[in-house]
Amino acid sequence: MTRPSERDDKTKLDLQLEDELEATFPASDPLKITRFPAEGHRAAERARHGVELGAPDKVARGASKRRGNTNDAPMSNKIASDDIKLKRAYEPPASGDGVRILIDRLWPRGVRKADAAIDEWMKEIAPSTTLRKWFGHEPERWTEFQRRYRSEIEQHPEQLHRLRALAERGRITLVFSAHDDAHNDAVVLKTLLLAHPR
Repeated sequence: MTRPSERDDKTKLDLQLEDELEATFPASDPLKITRFPAEGHRAAERARHGVELGAPDKVARGASKRRGNTNDAPMSNKIASDDIKLKRAYEPPASGDGVRILIDRLWPRGVRKADAAIDEWMKEIAPSTTLRKWFGHEPERWTEFQRRYRSEIEQHPEQLHRLRALAERGRITLVFSAHDDAHNDAVVLKTLLLAHPR
């Protein structure tokens, strides 16, 4: 035979479990089993057993995160092309640049740090010194450079994820120092960010 305190603890636990089930399976979910007490009765039971009224909200947030649907994260991981700008380090910063990220291994020659307005410097995602010297910005080596550079980027996935996360939040500008606007590491990075959502 159960004592009254054990019964109260069981009822309190049952109410908490019901709240968790309701948070996990919303009313619109066809798999939801509707065998919970009427709302007025439940509110009275919750109050009587000291179940926090804010608890379901906490559970709901936790459940939605487990199901991959949060209000904190964007619903779509698609990055618009306009959200990624490419800019030479020698061009002046503009208000529409968003987060300015230098993606070269070396600091641009002759550019003062105060003038560059760089928010983040990602040296690790830049082409290796060997690859950069081999490429030499020769257009006939462009296709092979892209292949080799992508292979190097695969060695630093956390850097690419970081760039993608920044781009998902808003505009970013990949800052580079190469003279050739069409054949450089920033072009490859932008293509990768747009082609492969997380």
